[in-house]
Parts: sequence; structure tokens; C-alpha cells
Amino acid sequence: MAYLITYDLVTPGKDYSSLYQGIQSLGPWCHCLDSVWIVINTSSAAEIRDYLRGYVDRNDKILVVELTGRWAAWNLQRECAEWLKSNL
Repeated sequence: MAYLITYDLVTPGKDYSSLYQGIQSLGPWCHCLDSVWIVINTSSAAEIRDYLRGYVDRNDKILVVELTGRWAAWNLQRECAEWLKSNL
């Protein structure tokens, strides 16, 4: 299944590279926008959310949504658009 992962990181200046590594560890991924990733994973949205909670502060926000495969975009980088065409 494909999931969209997005987040609001509230703590300014904090290094969230471990969050990015956590997202990348979930499986094939595309980092389409600043705080938007799409990953392929067999877990549920709730399981992914709970896993990622270990990488953020208590006041940060995470949203994980299962994707249906239909999508439209404007002005994405070519690599991201190609990844979406190939994986969704």
C-alpha cells in the first residue's frame, strides 16, 4: 500500500534527520514536498503513525493517509512525478 505522510514540526531549529531516516526505513519512498513523503509499506496507517511518533516531539503533528493511486500534481520535480507514475 502507498501512504502519504505529512507533518508539522513545531520546535524551530531542531534536527529532524532521524525522522527522515525513519520514514525512509519504511520502504520505497518519495519526498515530494518539504513536509510530504509517500512510502510503500504493508503496515496500517495507525502502525506507521505510531512508529513515527518515536522520531518527533510531543507537540509535533503527523498525518498518515492511505493513497488510492489516483493523483494529480503541478510543478513537482521530474523525479517525484516519475516515482509516482511508477509506484501508484
